[in-house]
Amino acid sequence: MLDSGKAFRLRRLSSARDGRYLFVPLDHSMSDGPIVPAAQWDALIGAIVAGGADAIIVHKGRARTVAPETLGGCALVVHLSASTARSPDVNTKVLVAGVEEALRLGADAVSVHVNIGSDTEAEQIADLGAVARSCDDWRMPLIAMAYPRGPRITDPRDPALLAHVVNVAADLGADIVKTSVAGPIDRMAEVVASSPIPVLAAGGPPDGSDLVDYGTAVMATGCHGLAVGRRVFSSPAPASLVARLAAVVHAGTPRAGARSPFPTIMAGAA
Repeated sequence: MLDSGKAFRLRRLSSARDGRYLFVPLDHSMSDGPIVPAAQWDALIGAIVAGGADAIIVHKGRARTVAPETLGGCALVVHLSASTARSPDVNTKVLVAGVEEALRLGADAVSVHVNIGSDTEAEQIADLGAVARSCDDWRMPLIAMAYPRGPRITDPRDPALLAHVVNVAADLGADIVKTSVAGPIDRMAEVVASSPIPVLAAGGPPDGSDLVDYGTAVMATGCHGLAVGRRVFSSPAPASLVARLAAVVHAGTPRAGARSPFPTIMAGAA
């Protein structure tokens, strides 16, 4: 049985209260540089929230710039891992924040990135285990962003490999795991079936095809949600795109707490 504190926070991560999740990671400014000009940050968050995202994922410093009234019913996840694209080893991730910091910022959950097959896999696994212990102490949900990446990985879309990756996350204490999508997509069902915790599909189609169609196919394999960042914040109409993705993720589930489906900010063309 879940401790009630963690159960309450996990419930807030799914706005429709159906155990399905649409997360929008916005941590790319750490790895790659600014995702939007600073003056457009509040408008982007407002568009994502109005579209119906269940949570945004940001680093601790960026979390301080998010006004509580802007988030409304959208949950806040603070990402604890970091690296940059300028690093000698882009697959290395280090901890730059802790669970207590995230709690002080009002976070509903924290996330940690682990690259299985990287040269620093051992350190990243140890970090995930340590954060999981702290999450248990503070009744904080833990999302593992776990991927097969590094010099020992030949096929990052191999279903058996992805099943191993998501089970590493589960064994170390994660409550939700975000990972890559198997190829072909229908074999993602094997990954989901292997996991004792909810599996979220990361990113969009590698060939750049329609994101909503892709999300529909992924959800049909049994995934519990989507985590889409770059395709959202680079969209000319993020609110519209998020609303369409939310409809796919929460198909058939009445939304908990009505929101305006489209904002007046960053509306753009659909």
